[in-house]
Order: sequence, then structure tokens, then C-alpha cells
Amino acid sequence: MKPKTFLILNGLIFLCTLPCRSQDLSIKIHLQGVSESKLTLLPLSGKKAMKPVAEQAVLKNGETALLDVSPELLPGEFVLRFDYKEKEGSSPYPSEKQIILNKQNLELFVNPPYCNNSDSTWFQKGEEENTEYARFNLENAKKKMQLGLLHNLLMGWVDNPSEFFLHATDEYEKRRSLYNQWILAQAKLHNHLFISHLFRFQFLPKISFNGSEEDKTQSILNHYFDGIDFGDSLLIRTANLKDWMNNYVNLYGSKAKTDLMRDSLLAMAGQTAIEKCKGGNQKIYGWMVDYFYAGYESFGIKKGMMMLQPYLDDPNCLTSKRQQIVRRLESMNKLVAGSPAPDFSLENSDGSLFSFRSYKGITKLKLLLFWSADCEHCRNLVSQLNQWYQQSGNSDKLDIIAVSVDDTETEIPVWEKAVKDLPGWRHLRAKGGVNSEVANKYAILSTPAMFLVDSKKNVIKSNPDSIDQLEKDVNE
Repeated sequence: MKPKTFLILNGLIFLCTLPCRSQDLSIKIHLQGVSESKLTLLPLSGKKAMKPVAEQAVLKNGETALLDVSPELLPGEFVLRFDYKEKEGSSPYPSEKQIILNKQNLELFVNPPYCNNSDSTWFQKGEEENTEYARFNLENAKKKMQLGLLHNLLMGWVDNPSEFFLHATDEYEKRRSLYNQWILAQAKLHNHLFISHLFRFQFLPKISFNGSEEDKTQSILNHYFDGIDFGDSLLIRTANLKDWMNNYVNLYGSKAKTDLMRDSLLAMAGQTAIEKCKGGNQKIYGWMVDYFYAGYESFGIKKGMMMLQPYLDDPNCLTSKRQQIVRRLESMNKLVAGSPAPDFSLENSDGSLFSFRSYKGITKLKLLLFWSADCEHCRNLVSQLNQWYQQSGNSDKLDIIAVSVDDTETEIPVWEKAVKDLPGWRHLRAKGGVNSEVANKYAILSTPAMFLVDSKKNVIKSNPDSIDQLEKDVNE
């Protein structure tokens, strides 16, 4: 069933023409200060994240709307979006207010341009979740201010330890300990509210400020999960969990000097995080596997994808992506050195059909390159590859078959222009991009990706990840 929306005018209730569904919680919204507004409610987490779950097409100044929220979305964090017109006939302008919904019906008096100003927008008297969270955030910001100054000073300290340095680190540790005690006390005090599950993300990990900046970053990573209870199933109802994990991954990524090093570090980051939470709630365990799967697929980190294999066999891991991960791993396992290169056929620019297996070329090797002209990393690799290819003798060592995954109206013209500067290559385009049949056959998670293939036997020789590695493999 779909959500009901009502208008309340002069004490009378009118059922709007929107489809209906039964509800367990409602948000009553009083509009003021603008001519009219559209209302949209969007969850910040879960399967319906950032998708409308309740709407009011038009709400006039002085009117009241009732938005109903389905119980399966609760508790959770939401965005209440206003597309308002200040005056009749003016163009709509957006504004957003984050709200928390749990067990209590809400009543919100709102002026959309100032929806985050407590003087112009407020909840009913006695509202708990949002009111307490606003109070917590104000107090938390004050407590973190002085800690932040000390933290930044010590993170940037490059001289040998001095008396001042030792005093500052001791002072920071005392304040950090007191702050974390306050966080835990707040979580306990408000444990009847959903917001108590958000407080733990503010917990400050222990840091050793000795050594280099990289040493300090590693110290943070060593203690990153100290304040989190992975047995808390409601963590996956928060938007904070993903933001918190993004920060963790970025800390690992900041240590990488090369793409190869990045892949190794992020695979390590995933294994560490999953091992930390695997003894906790099964849903959190599964969420963590899903989180890293999405990241590894987006950035083409095959080492990370392989790392996920053991967790798929664990019945306690409630991943929602098990089938996708299994299919991806099965494809990757078929693409190792010595295995047959999957065949495919694509249409040439002249309308003829190109068959990869049938194509023998004039050299012993053929390089299959998946790329996108709209990808900066791809353009850099292609530029290096073309320079190497044009050097004396290199074009006699291999043929290049470049398959573009550019598939949108803006990407295709960029590709058509780019190939004019790449003479001697065979250029093909896979309709459907990374979702095409050929991209699936070669487990293309992202681009660029290269496969060096024996032209006569159609067997994969290697999967080089750089021009240096390609040159080494070609000359072996």
C-alpha cells in the first residue's frame, strides 16, 4: 500500500488524491513564510536510501500536511526536502532538513528558507530525538574544539620531542579520556532513544604522536574501532556508519604511493574491518562485506575482491550481495595466466563483425585494452601506451585491440575524437559499457584493464597493470 497524505484546513481534514497506505508514524508539517512548497521525505540509509518514501505535491502557506512513514523504515535518519516558491509564480528553490524518526509522531513548524534555524523552524514541545540530538551536537562541538586544536598541533609536530610536546600529548590524552567518558555516559543516559546509537561514532581513538605523519595515521587506524559496538544491529540504520567507514578507508588510501600499493592497502583495510566486526551482529558483518564489495568493484580492486571469498562461506555473514560477489569471483578465477581468453564479437565502425578469437593479427601477441576516453586514469595510461607503441620495433611485438566502454551521449563523442590520435590500434566500442557482455566476460570492475594474449593459442599470458609491466611481459 502507498502513503496517505492529508491537508488540514481550518480544522477540516481533506483526503488528497495521492495513493494511500497504512502507517504507524506520521509527520505533521505546518508551512509558513513562503507561498507554497513541495515536500519529499527520503531515508539516508537502507535499500531505499535517498529515494522518496512520502511526498506532498503542493502545500500552501498556512496549510498543514501529514506525511506517513512505514514502520519498516524505522528507526532512521531522513532528509525532509522542500522545493518552495517564495512568491506565487516564482521558480522553486530547494532546501533540506535532516530529521530522526523513531517512535514519536512529529509536528514541525517550518519556514523552508530557514529550515535549519531554530528561530524559524521548530518541533512540537516534548519532541525528544531531534531536540536531544541538537543539544548533543552543540555541546559536543564545544568539547571537541579545544581537543581539535591540540590534535592538529600534535599531528603536525615534526621536531624532536620536547618538554612542551610531552606536556601537550599528556594533556591531550587526559582530555580525550574525559571526552570519551562523556560520550559513553550520553549513550547510556539516552539509550531509550535512537540517537544514542549515533553518539559512539564521535568516540576518539588513542593516538601515538611520536614518529612521522604516516606513523601517526597508522596509530589512528590501530585504534579506529575501539569505541564501536559491532553487536549493535541499529548501526546499519544510521547514515553515520557509511561516513565513518569512508573516513577509515581514506586514511588507508592516504598512505598509498602507487595504484598497486593502494590496492594492497585497501584490501588490507577491508580484511581488518571485516575481522573486527565478524563476531558481532550478523547484519553488521554482512553490511561490512557489502560495503567493501561495492568499493572494490567501483575501483577495480581485484585483490580486495579475492579477499572477500572466505566470508561468503560463513553462514553468519548476512551479506545481501552474495550472488553478485560469487559471480564476480568466478569470472576473475577464469582470467588467470594460462587460461583461455574469452571470445567475443563486436561491430567495427564499418559495420563488419570483429571476432577476437579469430583475429590473429601480424604479431605473436595481442593486447586487449578496456578503457574509457572519459576517464582521466585511462587517458594517462593510453597516452603512455601509445608513446611506447610508436617507439621503434614495439608495434612489431603486439597488436592492440582497444575496447571502449564509453556508452553515453556525452562519452561517445569524446571517444570518437580520441581514437583519431591512436593510429595502428584496432578500436571497438562495447554497447552497454561496463554492463556489456564482453565487459562481464572479462570481469571488468573499472577501467583501464589490460590482458596480454597469445595470438595463436588465444591464451592469456598476463594481466599487466602498468606500461613497465607490459614491456616486461612482452619481452619475456
